[in-house]
Amino acid sequence: MKKRMTVEERYRDNLRKQRKILEEFAEYEFEWARDLMLWYKLKKIEIPDDEYRACAFFQNREYRNKPGSLTLLYQMYVRCNEELPEVTKEMAFDILRFKYKMYAKTLETGGF
Repeated sequence: MKKRMTVEERYRDNLRKQRKILEEFAEYEFEWARDLMLWYKLKKIEIPDDEYRACAFFQNREYRNKPGSLTLLYQMYVRCNEELPEVTKEMAFDILRFKYKMYAKTLETGGF
């Protein structure tokens, strides 16, 4: 018979799960930030400052020194996934650009 977890054990378990989700999100966005910067380079277009800032935030792993920033960005990620249309090949670049604009706005609003 399995014993019930105490409140403290449940708290630690939930915390572990949340950290894992945020770590996976950070790695996922690290790759997308690199891809977005590469797309701009291939199209020979200069990346706008706000998008660059959001890309650099993930590429430089700045969230490690700014508590709460990754959680805010994750919330924006979830919101974008719920509200934006399904991504097609033709509009993938534009949707990714929009997400990084929103990340930049979130960082600015959050004081990061």
